[in-house]
Amino acid sequence: MAHIVVLGAGLGGTIQAYELKDTVGKDDKITVISNKSYFQFTPSNPWAGVGWRKQDDLTIELEPVMKRRGIDFICDGAVKLEPAENKITLESGREVTYDYLVLATGPDLAFDEIEGFGPDKFTHSVCHVEHAAVSGDKWEEFCANPGPIVVGAVHGASCFGPAYEYAMTIDTDLRRRKIRDQVPMTFVTPEPYIGHLGLGGVGDTKGMLESIMRERSIRWITNAKTNKFEEGKIFVTEHDEDGNPKKDHEIPFAYSMLLPAFRGIPALMGIEGLVNPRGFVIVDEFQRNPTYPNIFGIGVCIAIAPKEPTVVPTGVPKTGFMIESMVTATAHNIPLIMKGEEPKELATWNALCLADFGDGGAAFLAMPQNPPRNVNWAGHGKWVHWAKLGFEWYFMRKVKKGVSEPFYERMVMKMMKVNKLKG
Repeated sequence: MAHIVVLGAGLGGTIQAYELKDTVGKDDKITVISNKSYFQFTPSNPWAGVGWRKQDDLTIELEPVMKRRGIDFICDGAVKLEPAENKITLESGREVTYDYLVLATGPDLAFDEIEGFGPDKFTHSVCHVEHAAVSGDKWEEFCANPGPIVVGAVHGASCFGPAYEYAMTIDTDLRRRKIRDQVPMTFVTPEPYIGHLGLGGVGDTKGMLESIMRERSIRWITNAKTNKFEEGKIFVTEHDEDGNPKKDHEIPFAYSMLLPAFRGIPALMGIEGLVNPRGFVIVDEFQRNPTYPNIFGIGVCIAIAPKEPTVVPTGVPKTGFMIESMVTATAHNIPLIMKGEEPKELATWNALCLADFGDGGAAFLAMPQNPPRNVNWAGHGKWVHWAKLGFEWYFMRKVKKGVSEPFYERMVMKMMKVNKLKG
């Protein structure tokens, strides 16, 4: 009997446990460890950030679901991983040993790297559902006394979709309240151009998103390095294409939300051979760590080098479709290794993003995620809004039922059929 531990219970870790339950033997034990008692549907956090969703709408208590599936669930944070001893020490002092470990921790949010940054300082966040719920409450206060808004991402950020999504959702909400005319909006990003997304663009995301932002009267600053925040102010240096400082900006705001850079969680930091200097898990093409072959990594916590350098540092996003393919590959590779065979299943690392704008949205499909691609498509319209609603309903249902149905693969096949894409 093998003991497989999944550390993390987010978009990747929860489904990883379900898929492993379907692929390993009946006598094998699966344990999920998470510092939260619940799964949170992170893609809907921008809606929570304007009060369109509450925390209870986007969370599911995991212990009852895991129990029904015959999966052990430990609600406790990890403080130290000792891979040479196959051991994890938890915040409670408990030690958990494993035969195989899947790291699905998600990121640590590096707010502390910029002065005045973060929900405990001068800016809001939609990275966690707890942050988004507070942002939603503060949003009502802002709307009672509106002023300038700054939205975007700081240097080193890798997840740009939610920044665009939140900016557009804010715009839609303000127009519905008929106070948009009282709110100047600025989008700040380290991307070399609007729509880069950490991916070198997908289809014509540059032209498409620039057009949408012009239509919505959202100004932008690209190649932006965020220096610091003060109460009601952000200080940004804009760079030219050669990386030289071009202009310093001091932008006032009454409300702001910028996405932070990510790094690995403290329990993994500094483990030689397991993580890179930033704390992200090093994996091979089979999602397995080369130094510790009984450890796998999936999702946002893994190390992926940018395809091309940018003037101001940007990271590479790990989207849901990509994560789902990592989960499936890992769920099949671990049983092969347990039987003494070599792993052979590869994650596709394709990217699908549905960015809802409240009254429409934008979608892009990159197969594979990094160029050159077999499919390189972007589109927009009201259908994206309805697709995002369906996505939320389907994925929450999937988690509640404890099933491992391949949502993204089905969605992509439908999108390719409807839009007559080949790949």
